[in-house]
Amino acid sequence: MKAYDVRGRSPEELDATLARALGVAFAEETGISGGDGSVVIGRDMRATSPDIANGFAQGVLSTGADVVDIGLASTDLLYFAAGEWNMPGVMVTASHNPAGYNGLKMCRAGARPIGSDTGLNLIAARASELLSVDDWVDDWVDDWVDDWPDAKRDANSGHRTERKALEAYARRLRELVPIAQGSNLSVVADAGNGMAGHTVPAVFSGLDIKLIPLYFELDGTFPNHEANPLDTSTLSDLQAAVLEHGADIGLAFDGDADRCFVVDELGNVITPSAITALIAVRYLAKRPGSTILHNAICSRAVREIILENGGVPIRTPVGHSLIKAEMARTGAVFGGEHSGHFYFSEFFLADSGMLAALHVLAALAESGGTVSALMEPFERYVASGEINSTVRDAGAVTAAVEAVFAEDPSVSLDHLDGLTVTSNDWWFNLRASNTEPLLRLNVEGADEATMSAIRDNVLKLITQENHES
Repeated sequence: MKAYDVRGRSPEELDATLARALGVAFAEETGISGGDGSVVIGRDMRATSPDIANGFAQGVLSTGADVVDIGLASTDLLYFAAGEWNMPGVMVTASHNPAGYNGLKMCRAGARPIGSDTGLNLIAARASELLSVDDWVDDWVDDWVDDWPDAKRDANSGHRTERKALEAYARRLRELVPIAQGSNLSVVADAGNGMAGHTVPAVFSGLDIKLIPLYFELDGTFPNHEANPLDTSTLSDLQAAVLEHGADIGLAFDGDADRCFVVDELGNVITPSAITALIAVRYLAKRPGSTILHNAICSRAVREIILENGGVPIRTPVGHSLIKAEMARTGAVFGGEHSGHFYFSEFFLADSGMLAALHVLAALAESGGTVSALMEPFERYVASGEINSTVRDAGAVTAAVEAVFAEDPSVSLDHLDGLTVTSNDWWFNLRASNTEPLLRLNVEGADEATMSAIRDNVLKLITQENHES
């Protein structure tokens, strides 16, 4: 159980039995048990996803609640269904994690998030209670069959139905961000064998776009590269394809297609911070004075550009459940993260890599120029990108780094999300991952030399402290 979702190796840590217990607990927590509602379930293309989805569904059904199965889906497609149909939802996915992992992303009706402080811990406790009862587990194993929709049920069991959502989702996105006819854009999209291979063709259908697909075959073993565009080494095939085809732009999606990265016509990677600033300017042109969220790892250029365009910037911690809650509290119209997650008030406060991609394509079509020219005003500083270090004790290492910089009167420190140290011409953030045993470092400087010096200094401190501990 992580801060925002369930994630682990599957089936070693997350299997159908655990999923069933979580399904029972989820139905109880969301108030649909006893026949008082339905849950919508989607899943990605991983080998273990059908079993986990089936187990979770049987848990829900056993409480008397109903299940609406949308089958293969991206996470933002699941959020669309939960928002449009106003029912709780569960997406079976491990997002960008390697093939051996799987997980569950949960939301309440209307696609409202469930995180550790908003119900996930209670769901975990209830599932643990169920799993501690030997008779409950034995009965579940006895009832389990491969064709689970026909499995034994008592008179109080709910009903399962299948329902399509892809076409309605694609239509809604095209309505939210129209792309003018005559744009004739050439777009390379790298699905990484993930769920974008399912959703991109539907969303781009009817648009004036020449689509060049890369790894659209759904394959949870990720035979070409991990579906994790935050690791820029996974973008090399996309960069090469953009240059080979002379394409206008490249798009890369993660495994569950809720994140999107952009490559320009020269093969250069555009930072998600720059995309956040671009979309923020588009919203502020339509809704002057609006509130825009950006997480603690975004470039300082994002805040500057929001202010320059008359908006109200609010800095937030990393994490979708935290950002969605802050959007609801502040009435923000949009929010962006350094990791390629983008949140939209008009999309049930949910994140959608596809909707962000459409904003970039629409802006490019309107500009009549190139991506590099379009994005140049938003790339003001030099960033390190996210650098991950495996450490034995993330807290001790972070504290040691903080102690060094706390002695410098020219810097400021804050703990909104991990440790952020800020100077006039640089800043860095050091935070522990919520999903992996890693310490993540992000550095930004006024120029390459400044950024590199701070990056190397902090990495040296991390290595030194980790060795000593």
